[in-house]
Amino acid sequence: MNRKFNRVFLVVMDSVGIGEAPDAEKFNDVGSDTLGHIAEEMNGLHMPNMAKLGLSNIRELKGVPKADKPLAYYTKMEESSVGKDTMTGHWEIMGLHIDKPFKVFADGFPKELISELETHFDRKIIGNKPASGTEILVELGEEHMKTGDLIVYTSADSVLQIAAHEEVVPLEDLYRYCEIARKLTLDDPYMIGRVIARPFVGEPGNFKRTPNRHDYALKPFGRTVMNELKDANFDVISIGKIADIFDGEGITKALRTVSNMDGMDKLVETLKMDFTGLSFLNLVDFDAVYGHRRDPLGYGKALEEYDARLPEVFDLLKEDDLLMITADHGNDPTYTGTDHTREYVPLLVYSKQFSEGKELEIPKTFADIGATIAENFKVSMPSHGSSFFEKLR
Repeated sequence: MNRKFNRVFLVVMDSVGIGEAPDAEKFNDVGSDTLGHIAEEMNGLHMPNMAKLGLSNIRELKGVPKADKPLAYYTKMEESSVGKDTMTGHWEIMGLHIDKPFKVFADGFPKELISELETHFDRKIIGNKPASGTEILVELGEEHMKTGDLIVYTSADSVLQIAAHEEVVPLEDLYRYCEIARKLTLDDPYMIGRVIARPFVGEPGNFKRTPNRHDYALKPFGRTVMNELKDANFDVISIGKIADIFDGEGITKALRTVSNMDGMDKLVETLKMDFTGLSFLNLVDFDAVYGHRRDPLGYGKALEEYDARLPEVFDLLKEDDLLMITADHGNDPTYTGTDHTREYVPLLVYSKQFSEGKELEIPKTFADIGATIAENFKVSMPSHGSSFFEKLR
């Protein structure tokens, strides 16, 4: 077997940035520092396992000691694409470069788009704001049932969601509306990453979303490292929202999650599986539950809970496994507004084969991760990114 690592476990801590990027000014994010500010707000972060890997060797964080002999190779990475959203970050990790950013509508969608949708749907639209999917049903579900008006809402990601009661709007109609919305928002001026059908049932005070959700995503515009792995008959196991981010492209098995801890449970499950290839996990709560809601203490506790699960991961890693931990953008919970922040992201690369970790050069693109994975499995290299595979000794 001439492969160095038979299994690669890639963990994306969604939004866990490690300080403003060199181009932060272009994004109005000067001074943003997700991990640094959380550590200050917590009066010190307790993350002993990430500390052992070398988290504070990347840059010092309050409460996280520097490791004399870090277990992992460590660095921070700069994003080369022009967006700071989830899809852009993940697509870049897998070897693509995005030069037209997906749009986020933090104050709701423009009147022009809403009018166009109402004309095509022949129904009025209510909502049109960022909201939690369950809370918007509490607020507008009853009105929707009385009027048949469609509930349209967004989040802090590039997404347009349409909610409708299955007894008020038949599923096939809801799906047709979403297909129309998808066609209207593919390009400028809207460039929306995903349209989602959000059907629900029940009575006021007891609405429940059904499993008939349907995503109308954008497929990656080029081949990713995941496509190359799948086509070469390697396993590509996605955990969490990875399958949605890539619209199912390049994935052989998809595991859904409901929380960070569920994500860690599923990671432990995959560590026990017999497979050769990539396991790709996204831990979304950091971003969705704490970052956008500007809750630094909740974010800090979530980081500590995640860290406490790492010994289970370390115990199950085999000699020929590789663990890579990174992020897709920042979301400083102490920063103004509710949007993502343009930051460096941490990178920690660990295997039981390494006698001691060392500092890696700062990659100018997240795609160096994809390139390194591609070189390990000897599949076609992505058009962006440089492999650091040879440095891992």
